[in-house]
This record gives sequence, C-alpha cells and structure tokens, in this order.
Amino acid sequence: MIVVTVTNCPPSLRGDLTKWLCEINTGVYVGRVSARVREELWKRICQHLKDGQATMVFNAANEQGMDFYTWNSTWKPVDLDGIKLMLHPLPGNPENDSLGKHDRSNASLRIFLRKKAAKQNRFEALRNYTVVDLETTGLDPLQNQILEFGAVKVRKGEVIDQYEKLVRVVGAVPEEICRITGITTDMVLQKGEPLKECLAEFLEFIEGDQLLFYNVPFDMGFLVQASGICDLPVPENPCVDVLKLARKKLRGMPNYKLSTLAEHFALEEQKHRAIADCILTQQVFVKLNEMGS
Repeated sequence: MIVVTVTNCPPSLRGDLTKWLCEINTGVYVGRVSARVREELWKRICQHLKDGQATMVFNAANEQGMDFYTWNSTWKPVDLDGIKLMLHPLPGNPENDSLGKHDRSNASLRIFLRKKAAKQNRFEALRNYTVVDLETTGLDPLQNQILEFGAVKVRKGEVIDQYEKLVRVVGAVPEEICRITGITTDMVLQKGEPLKECLAEFLEFIEGDQLLFYNVPFDMGFLVQASGICDLPVPENPCVDVLKLARKKLRGMPNYKLSTLAEHFALEEQKHRAIADCILTQQVFVKLNEMGS
C-alpha cells in the first residue's frame, strides 16, 4: 500500500494520480500498486509539481516495514544504518546560513541521530529475544536438578523457533513436582536425555541472544550450577527479568507470581511446563510493554 499527500496539485498531475489511487481527502491518495507504477507516479509528481509539496509512504522490506519520499519539503529524509528518519530544520537556521551555523547544525544532527538510534535499539530489544524457562526438581540449585529446558526464539515480536528437552535426572522425580508439572519419573526415563547433551543444545540455541526470564536469579542459578557440573560455559547473554519489570509497572498486586499476572492480563493459566511458561512469559512481557513507561 502507498499513501501520497500533495499540496497545490495541478489538474494534470491529479489526473495521473487518480488513475491509480483513490483520493480519500483533498490531496490525499491511497492505493495498492506495483513498485514500477509507484516509482513512475513519484517521477511524475517530481516533474509536474512546481509550487506544492509532496510525500509518499510505502511498504518496504526493512526493519521499519516502510520507506518514504518527500518533494519540495524542508524536512529531509536521512538514513542511519538502514533506518530512515526525518531531519527537521531548526527555526531560523536555513541551509544558506553561515559556516558556523552549518557546523552547529551538523552537531545537532549527530545528537539527533544518536537519540533516534538508541530509541530504535530499545525498540528492537522489545521485539528480538529468546525466552527461557526451566522446570526443576526443587528450589535449590545446589541440591536439586534441572528437569526440563524450554526456550522460545522471538523475532520482530513473533515466535519463530523453540527448544524443549526433558533431562534424565538422577533419582525419582519428587511427588510434589510430578503433581505441579505432570512430569513423572517414567517420562524422564523414557524421554529424558543426559544433562550435558541438553545443556549443550540449549547453549547453541540461545547463542548470543538477549534472554527473557521470569525471575532471572532462580533460572540462572540452576544454569550456572549445571554448567559447572558439565564443564560447559556459563551463559553470559544480556538478560531481562520480566518479574522485575512487572513489579515496576504493576502496583498493588497481591503477589507477582506468573500465574497471578496471567490472570491479571486475562491470559491462559500457567501450565508449569517449560515451553508453555516461555510463551506465557512472552505474552506477559508484551502486555507490560503495552502499558508504556
């Protein structure tokens, strides 16, 4: 889809635009055309629009999902590492000002672009990450074991891949854990794999991704202990604690269990299985960020 806005549009140009687009308001045209037609329309706008201004916004396969053109505008498109931004002119600082003012304008531009880049990086951090959840045989990483690994990879806000593996723990699964998770000793014996194999695959899956946990210290405590036992590297990925974020954004909750937040946001009940809890954590994370600062 493309959107074109034009001021002081001559009749001949209006005729060209209305052949391909729908004029939904004065000087505002919307429609779906091929890239070839889009470029031809923009060429005609630039050729025939003498006194007015024009903008064209259209879908593009980039991080923003869009691109745009401007014509006869003091607002100038600039590119920052593939991110398209608009440079707004400073009042009283036209392009033909003195060299000193021009230098100050460049300094302002660099600050502006850095701020925009930081904002874009924060935006991408909200959309690209891997959610991690572990099921364990208890609460103490020194005494208990990882029972199940779960990880869900998210790109541009969508789940694209997942890793799930039962661990062949030493000894029987405690009855209380069986009741909570539904994971039995027989399941572990039949489907479980050695801890070192599971951990190695898990580390490969998360690579250098930003990780989301619901209560970072709990899961990381078990991962650190397991890494020591298996002589594998401890994950050093940047981490986000959704529990900490929830405490910051939601005041007055009776508690901050994942199940309580799921109920608060009208999401599915917590299953106490690794992949299901990863997906629930991701959904809570999205809801929390929809609340703004």
